Amino acid sequence: MTHKRIWIIVASFLLWGSVAQGAVVTQTIPYRQGGVDLQGHLAYDSALQGKRPGILVVHEWWGLNDYARKRAEQLASLGYVAFALDMYGKGKITEHPKQAQEFMTRITENAESWQKRALAGLEILKKQPNTDPGRIAAIGYCFGGSTVQQLAYSGADIKGIVSFHGSLIPPTASAASQTKAKILICHGAADPFTKPEFIPTYITAMNASQIDWQMVIFGHAKHSFTNPGADKYGMPQLSYNRRADLRSWKYMRDFFEEIFSR
Repeated sequence: MTHKRIWIIVASFLLWGSVAQGAVVTQTIPYRQGGVDLQGHLAYDSALQGKRPGILVVHEWWGLNDYARKRAEQLASLGYVAFALDMYGKGKITEHPKQAQEFMTRITENAESWQKRALAGLEILKKQPNTDPGRIAAIGYCFGGSTVQQLAYSGADIKGIVSFHGSLIPPTASAASQTKAKILICHGAADPFTKPEFIPTYITAMNASQIDWQMVIFGHAKHSFTNPGADKYGMPQLSYNRRADLRSWKYMRDFFEEIFSR
């Protein structure tokens, strides 16, 4: 066999291997809500055929940055269609806590408009041709964790939500009655933004509802425990915790396996 023949076979094998394993494809999607221009990040595995579960990803209070986009791409590599929405507006990203607080406050000061902004992102995900609209969940980090709780309380037709180090939001009676999503809360035991005495209050409120919910508390984990870049912001309340990050991701995967099973 000639060297040329060998290289053709090798090249063909490599090409076939690449196609068989697939590749995560990303796409920037512009959209509007409430008169605001938004820009989300879609990710999916190009090798997979047919419709598959969709996951909505909601960013931290910093805005739709690389961290949220990478999480969407991680989910795509697991076989999901993932859409990292934009809660603030095209290009609104910061690394300054004061500005992040201002961005977040504008959204959270009105629960109805907060939910509508999240629902707009959900609609983008549902409209993707490879998304199974009957199998959708949402995850969020920090501000995003609170946002996906609000999304569930809006009565959105989704299977479940996962909040990673988000503020704990007990549902009102009316919100609880219309919640369809199952809820997984991944919380840091050392999160200084949540007073320890509030946790029993939250549990009591959740138990008073008919919501299917669960909460996992990770020892020694501070706020933003899933974000490897958390320490760069110079805030003592934030810190990456690798064990809590890996464990919470596994809890999420098990949760998705349950809620998406037919």
